[in-house]
Amino acid sequence: MKTIGLIGGLSWESTLQYYRLLNEGIKQRLGGLHSARCLLYSVDFGPVEQWMRQGNWDEVDSVMVDAAMRLQQGGADFLLICSNTIHKCAASIAGQTGMTVLHIADATAARIKVQEIATVGLLGTRFAMEGDFYRQRLQEQHGIEVIIPEADERELINTVIFQELCKGVFRQESKVQYLKIIDKLLQQGAGGIVLGCTEIPLLIKQADVAAPLFDTMTIHAEAALQYALTGK
Repeated sequence: MKTIGLIGGLSWESTLQYYRLLNEGIKQRLGGLHSARCLLYSVDFGPVEQWMRQGNWDEVDSVMVDAAMRLQQGGADFLLICSNTIHKCAASIAGQTGMTVLHIADATAARIKVQEIATVGLLGTRFAMEGDFYRQRLQEQHGIEVIIPEADERELINTVIFQELCKGVFRQESKVQYLKIIDKLLQQGAGGIVLGCTEIPLLIKQADVAAPLFDTMTIHAEAALQYALTGK
């Protein structure tokens, strides 16, 4: 079994779920008292979130590369970034460490293709919805068309993520608003919805939506399990 390096704390609410999913997955696959071989470096999300808002991605990148190097020195065989948005730093991390970074968008795209869905709606932070590092990766590298919410809806989604979900606050009112946005994306032609923030699956579940939901956190963890056990 390869050792998984986790860059977490982005926020720790979802990192906690990554740890659970990885260990439950190994137990299911190997049985007995087996658990995941993993190392976790959890960053302080407070200053990272401020730099993101300021557009200071050089500082964010520096912190993430440092975290990756610490995991590498600790013996991690490959890396998981426990956040969709921080995959903006994935290329830099891979380039400066030489380590394999399992990209969350690639893992999600593979699952979308299995279901033969050509167009998806994307929910996430405004950085993920509006930036080119995630949406364009799905479109250009995987041929999946991506629809994003309107500007005011993107702002609402982003606010709920940072002011509620990252703090472990789950409000029914916010859930209703998210579901309205999801329904609108489906009416616009999306065949499924990518929950492109690892905190969103803590609020929105498949049982809430008739169309396929792509829980990126769970998909990412499952890809890590496969890679840890098979190298593929």
